[in-house]
Parts: sequence; structure tokens; C-alpha cells
Amino acid sequence: MRTWISSLTVTILAVAGIAAAQPATGGAQTPAWQYTMVAFSNASDRDMDVYESANGTDFQPLRLSAYRPPSGLVRDPSIFRHTDGFYYVTYTTVDGANIGFARSSDRINWTYLGFWPVPFCCALLPGTGDGTGSASPPGSSGSAGFSDGPSLSPFTTKAWAPEWFVDGDRVSVILSMSTGGGFVPYLMTALDPSLRIWSLPVPLAGIGADHIDTTVVKVGSTYHAFTKNETKKVIEHAVAPSVTGPYTFVPPGNWGSPVEGPSVVQLPDGTWRMYFDAYTEGRYLYSDSADGLNTWSTPQELPGLSGTVRHAGVIREPA
Repeated sequence: MRTWISSLTVTILAVAGIAAAQPATGGAQTPAWQYTMVAFSNASDRDMDVYESANGTDFQPLRLSAYRPPSGLVRDPSIFRHTDGFYYVTYTTVDGANIGFARSSDRINWTYLGFWPVPFCCALLPGTGDGTGSASPPGSSGSAGFSDGPSLSPFTTKAWAPEWFVDGDRVSVILSMSTGGGFVPYLMTALDPSLRIWSLPVPLAGIGADHIDTTVVKVGSTYHAFTKNETKKVIEHAVAPSVTGPYTFVPPGNWGSPVEGPSVVQLPDGTWRMYFDAYTEGRYLYSDSADGLNTWSTPQELPGLSGTVRHAGVIREPA
């Protein structure tokens, strides 16, 4: 009996030693992530393409021509995943002052939800006139004043480049609005969980007219806006204590010109990545910031997508 117990003890100790020698798994494994990109292409702005990536750099098609709205275009799509589990996109229709909406359960099959007619913007704001108003030289007509002066009309004629912005349980869309002259960034907030009813638009104070493609990310208590200056054709960086401002411009990255359509995500290691469109060169680029959006790396081409995608929206989530 003593011999049997001794042998059993040696066996147990040996098994325990083997177990202790095995590398740790489970909680020590690196979490898997997936990145989803939605974009229109040089070939078609009537169709939205969907790509996916495991690392945020190497994207492969998930489904090309995944969504085509019943009318209008599907430019500048932005994507997020709602608390109901569905993916939602909003996009530029170029069909009057409307932005479009669609949703999907799997990122492959999309359902058109409709469009939202944006009501008012830009009245009396500097730099929003279109040069055809009563304040213009004799012989012109309309209601929007000088091109560099204030709009004399409150009626929106263009609502472009909508971008999702989620802050806690509040879902909003930041969009660029115009009465015919310079674009101004505004924020609309969903008034119901189904994202069917929206607040009146509120301007992002401090950014001003002639800015488009505005996207915002929150870091700590600071809101960072990245927006295209339509005059200089560069992407600028502004910060504020609130999503609606007032914003103050800070030194941007050296992202080049002309560029547009910034989309910003945070990588698993805390680095921030901006994707953007060097649209006249047929190149799609990205730039990283490892110090909290203060300094940025030299832009690099996104492999396989340059010359194909235009103004993409990107999200990261657990795979």
C-alpha cells in the first residue's frame, strides 16, 4: 500500500509540474478585433462597398456593391453598430437637403430605411452666402447674399458628408450643411432609439463656414474635430470642451493637400489612426498618432485600396 501511495504521489506531482510548465492561455490571449470599412468607389457612387480587416491595415472585400439606395447616390458613408445589434450607415444622397439611412444585421445585406430632410441652417452666418442674393451686385437674384458674406436664407440646399457620433447613450450625426454657399458643420441628435426622429441641427461653434467632412472623436473630456478646409483643401484639427464647441484650431498633422474624408479610429494599443482620401492622386492614406492626437506619422498608402475606395467610414469592434 505504501508503494502504491508513493507512486500515486509521484504521478500527481509530475502532472502538476507539466501543467505549471504550459504557457498561460485564456485571459492572456490577445483579443481579436475586426475593422469594417464602408465606401463608394471610383467606379460607382450609386453603390456602397464593404471591406473588413483584422488589423486595420489589410482590408479585403466583404461584399462589393453591398447596398444601392432606391434613388440618389450613396457617397461619404459612415457606419456604427447600435445597441440593438444592427449596423447603421448614413450617407450623402446628393438629392436636395437629405441624408440617407440604411441598416444591416451582418454587414452584407442592407435595408434602406429612408432619408431625413434637413430643415434649416446657416442663416446670417458669415461665409455662407452664394453670391446670388439681394445683397449682391445689380442684376443678380436669389436670397443668399455675397459668396463671402452671410446667407440671407435659412433654407438648406445641401446636406453632405454625415458622420455618426456616439457619446454615451446619445447617438448623433455631424453633417455639413449649406444654403448654396460655404458648408458649415452641424450636429443632429436622435430623439428615439430607432433613429427615425432627429433634433433640429445645432452648429459646431468655432469651426465656421467653408468646412466639410467633419468628424469628431472624444478623448477624456476633450472633443477633437477633424474637418476639411474647402478653401485650402487640407484637413484641420480643432478641440473643444463640448461636442458643439466652441472649437479652437490646433496644429494638424502633415497630411498633405488636397485631402478629404477623414475617418478616425483607436487601435487596440491606444494609437489613433486616421484614414483619408487623397482624391486627386487616386490614393487612399492613413496616418497614426501614438501620443493622444498631438503628433502624427507620415501618411502611408492603404494597401490594395488606393485608386479604388473614396471617402470611407471605418469602425473597430471585437471580432
